[in-house]
Amino acid sequence: MKTLNLLTVGLVIILLCSCKKDKSTDLGSNPSDMIINHNCTKLFEIPQTAIENAKATLHIAYGHTSHGSQITDGMSGLATWKGSLYAWNNGGTNGALDIQDFYGNFGSSNAQDLGNPNYIAWETATRSYLNSHSKINVIMWSWCGEVSNATEDTITKYCTLMNKLEKDFPNVKFVYMTGHLDGSGLTGNLHLRNEQIRKYCKDNHKILYDFNDIESYNPDGVYFGDKKATDACTYDSNNDGLQENNWAIEWQNSHIEGTDWYQCGSVHSQPLNANQKAYAAWWMWARIAGWDGN
Repeated sequence: MKTLNLLTVGLVIILLCSCKKDKSTDLGSNPSDMIINHNCTKLFEIPQTAIENAKATLHIAYGHTSHGSQITDGMSGLATWKGSLYAWNNGGTNGALDIQDFYGNFGSSNAQDLGNPNYIAWETATRSYLNSHSKINVIMWSWCGEVSNATEDTITKYCTLMNKLEKDFPNVKFVYMTGHLDGSGLTGNLHLRNEQIRKYCKDNHKILYDFNDIESYNPDGVYFGDKKATDACTYDSNNDGLQENNWAIEWQNSHIEGTDWYQCGSVHSQPLNANQKAYAAWWMWARIAGWDGN
């Protein structure tokens, strides 16, 4: 009987340790360890309580130029389509999500995105802004087309600067981002540099909004990144070197506007692209605010 009791206790300890290990690897147990990509575009899977919690707790500063506006334009269109639950504004008034949206110059700086006017101005601007805006607890910057011409050293510098900011501002969540599609396919420099960013974020448990991955898939999960797809959603359907088709227009034409997708601004692209990016953004906001993603 004594031996049986010892075996029972041993089994219980093993099971408890196993459960604890499983929990430690759950993304929800570490809100700074998440990859936001095309798998995070199912808006209906985000609990309303998680969205409301994000609106109540997050204060975001976002620096971008034209391509980056696809996210905020998509979010604005979503609020018009689905209502105030998805509202956002500068200041978070009337229960909206607080996003300090800098289209162009970030604060009082000349930094406009991650590569304009150079590859480091955004870091100085971020540091200065956070020193005078203690309420901000999320920082996000987007690229324009600079990743297409970036070197490996440039991307390493980007990641290093972000990591230093994270250490200097431990109460702020920093969102990394990939560069938009440019038609160069899986052998182009853009893909190599985006893969470099992805690997760094996965290896170092960062928050990545994978802008490039989101615009590489349609809502049905069909992949176009291997068809020399562009930021406009055009792609090469028959491998003749020409981007003669557009996956977003095709999907929009075969689905009901106002039911399956909604009209909104989408600079350089199509509304569906901005729709998808808005859904992913809300997934990310909810995750950063503590939702476990389940």
